[in-house]
Parts: sequence; structure tokens; C-alpha cells
Amino acid sequence: MAIVATILGHDFSQCCSVLFELSTSELVEFLQNSAVEHLITYRQLEARHFGSVFTIVTTDFEAMYAYKRGDYQRCLQLSTQNVHTLLDEVSLTSIPIFLPEFIQLLDDDIVSMLALMLMINRECRYDNYYSSINQLNLSVYLMTQCQLKLCHSKKSLTQTLEYIKVSQRRCSRKGFLNHLTLKLIERKATERLRLKTDCTVHINTSTVPCTVALNQFSPSFRKIELKISTQNRQLAYKNLCALHVDFTS
Repeated sequence: MAIVATILGHDFSQCCSVLFELSTSELVEFLQNSAVEHLITYRQLEARHFGSVFTIVTTDFEAMYAYKRGDYQRCLQLSTQNVHTLLDEVSLTSIPIFLPEFIQLLDDDIVSMLALMLMINRECRYDNYYSSINQLNLSVYLMTQCQLKLCHSKKSLTQTLEYIKVSQRRCSRKGFLNHLTLKLIERKATERLRLKTDCTVHINTSTVPCTVALNQFSPSFRKIELKISTQNRQLAYKNLCALHVDFTS
């Protein structure tokens, strides 16, 4: 009730009326939309005060929410604009995507990747290098995902791969989550380009259990054994492949 009151004002009867008229899913969407609007306002204030020091785009949260709602065309438009704005600029603004408030705006690929990180090192969520992604790399990720969802041409994806490579070169060596996210989307785009048709994906999911080797990214990471259920096998396999992990029977 306090949240709704904050959004609608302190008219108790109005708050109650809204609560009774909305279904649970509608109320969740209403609150998420309100939260995103507040985040956009925060970005605008941030850009106003610090935009002269480094480049800040103000539509990253809007793009995330558009992707969450399945509005891939809108997300692609915003993310592409953000990539073009940030690609040759200093981008210091990051999004702490390990926070539950942001995880609900992310797709299954990113969420499963974060889950794998937690399985290997539960403390990584408290390290900014492991738990945050900057605006440029998030925008590149969303742009590429939307192109894949919308079945863009191979020519378009080839250009996007160039953006990914530029972003990878600009990443700090300590930016583990940034590197991992770019590696994930690079692999997905590359796999699509290898296919004869633009929108067909063939995945062999017969290899379970599997061994995950992430030692190449950090010496503190060790091999772990994952037993993948039949239900989650395909998604896990796709994401593990995208991280260039090793599979053994």
C-alpha cells in the first residue's frame, strides 16, 4: 500500500480502488513500469549533473524494460542509439544487474549466466567487477539480442559483431561481467551467421552431465560438475557453449 501511495498520492480510497481493479499481473506490470520511470528520471538527473564529465545515456533502463515486455523493435531502436552514442566516448556508468530489482528485467541467457557465476563463486555478487555491466556493453547485448529475435540479415549481424569487438577492446581487464556478457552475445551472433538460414537454430543437447571450465577467465575459478535436468538442458547448453566452456561426457 505504501508503494502505491507513493505513486498515486496519499488518497486512501484511490489507492484501494486501484488495488481492487488490477489483477496481480497487472499490478506487477504497473509497479514495474513506475519503477522504470523513476530510474529514467534518475538517469536524466545523473546526465544533467555529470554529463559534462563523461557520457551518460538516459534510455538504458527504458531499453531493458522494452526487451522485458517483448517490444524488440523499440528496444533495438534505443539500444542502437545508445551504442552509437557510447562507442567512441568514455562510458563510466554501470548497472548492478545482480540486484533482484534488475534481474527481473533481464532475459534467460543473462540470468542463467549469472547463476553459473554464483555456483562457481558465491561472493562474486559483492564485487563490482563481477556484478555490474556498463551502459555500452549492455546496449550492445540488447541490440544484438533484438536483431536475433527480429531475424535481421547476416549483413546487419556482421556489422554488429564489429561493434562487439570494439567493445571488447575497450573493456577493462578487471571487468569480468562485461567480458563475459560480450563473449556470450558474440558467440550467439557468430552461431547465427554460420547457419544457412537466418532464423533456424540447431542445438545438440545430448551431452549431460557436463564439465564447466571457466579457468580461462579467472585463476580463482575451478571446474565444477553440473547435472542438467532434461527441462533446462537446452538453455544451459546454449549458455555454456556461449561461454566457450569445455564439455566432457
